[in-house]
Amino acid sequence: MDAATCEVKPPRTWRSVPVVVTTVAIGVLVATMLWSATRSSSAGLVGVDVALAVGALALVPVVVRRPQVGGVLAGLLVALSPVATPVASFAVLFIARNRPFRQAAAVAAVGVAGEAVQALWRPVPSLPYGWRLVLMTIAYAALLGWGTWAQARNALLAALRDRARRAEQEQERRVDEARAAERSRIAREMHDVLAHRLSLLAAAAGAMEYRPDAPPERLSAAAGVIRASAHHALDELREVITLLRSDDTESPTDAPPGQTLADLPRLVDEARAAGQQIDVDDPLGPPVEIPPTVGRTAYRIAQEALTNARKHAAGQPVRLVLGGAPGSGLSIAVSNPTTPDGGATGSAGTGLIGLAERAALTGGRVAHHVDAAGRFHLTAWLPWPT
Repeated sequence: MDAATCEVKPPRTWRSVPVVVTTVAIGVLVATMLWSATRSSSAGLVGVDVALAVGALALVPVVVRRPQVGGVLAGLLVALSPVATPVASFAVLFIARNRPFRQAAAVAAVGVAGEAVQALWRPVPSLPYGWRLVLMTIAYAALLGWGTWAQARNALLAALRDRARRAEQEQERRVDEARAAERSRIAREMHDVLAHRLSLLAAAAGAMEYRPDAPPERLSAAAGVIRASAHHALDELREVITLLRSDDTESPTDAPPGQTLADLPRLVDEARAAGQQIDVDDPLGPPVEIPPTVGRTAYRIAQEALTNARKHAAGQPVRLVLGGAPGSGLSIAVSNPTTPDGGATGSAGTGLIGLAERAALTGGRVAHHVDAAGRFHLTAWLPWPT
């Protein structure tokens, strides 16, 4: 917006009162001095001065509502009588405080011109014309500068208030984002812990229900899986709660508690004990040096993939492939056939969304699709620095 066309609305606070009173007082003082000095030589103009004073006072509302019109009219009345000087001076200050500078300067110029005309036909014997014109010019310039400074100050205060308001809104937005991020973090942790363990419980319990006539040793093994899964679920849930209660301000993916890629064999063994068929292709070999964040995220991805396979493709074989090297990244690929009733559990894909969020926090990515043969594929890539 152009500063020349910008208008500042008149302030409607008590702070304007001292300025107005001071301006009128200065104008009254000047008018009284000039009128007292000229009344001896202009005794016949007293009636005209009174009429012009009434007219000048009537211009005050006009100055407030239509500043330029009121200011120019007041300046023209100054050419006829000094009694209009208070209103003219008020108009200059009012416009300088609330309107663009060029408008105030134009009204001030009209006022100075009016004073110059007045000095020609209503001179002050003790004050030469030139000095009188200089003094009135200085007075109007002072009012113009005072009003301009006041407008700049008001604009600065308004800008500071607006900046404070926007800063407060930004702070509220950041708090809301932090709360949403914390809710997502809690949802990811709870899902990762409970979904895996509960799916193991469901698989083992389903096997016992499906084969009630199974040999006692198989029933005992299934019961052992249920007991171990429940025990591990409680331990991991306690671990997550401890993590969430921590005052550590680091990213949740940087938190030390939790399993890493080195715990993947135990995860696979637990799933196999629950009856899940898993084919693992791990060319990485023995545990390698992987950043804890990447290892934890990789473990969660594999865990969620196996959990999804148990929920949506129960009894189907699963293939888990790991690959990569320092500098090129760590890749994880899990695939399994789908079943017609794969969505019977009513899952809304919360786990996959959580995996994508986890991977993004480490700078990685997750993708999944179903191929033409009906096989579900989940692939992930995580950064693995050298």
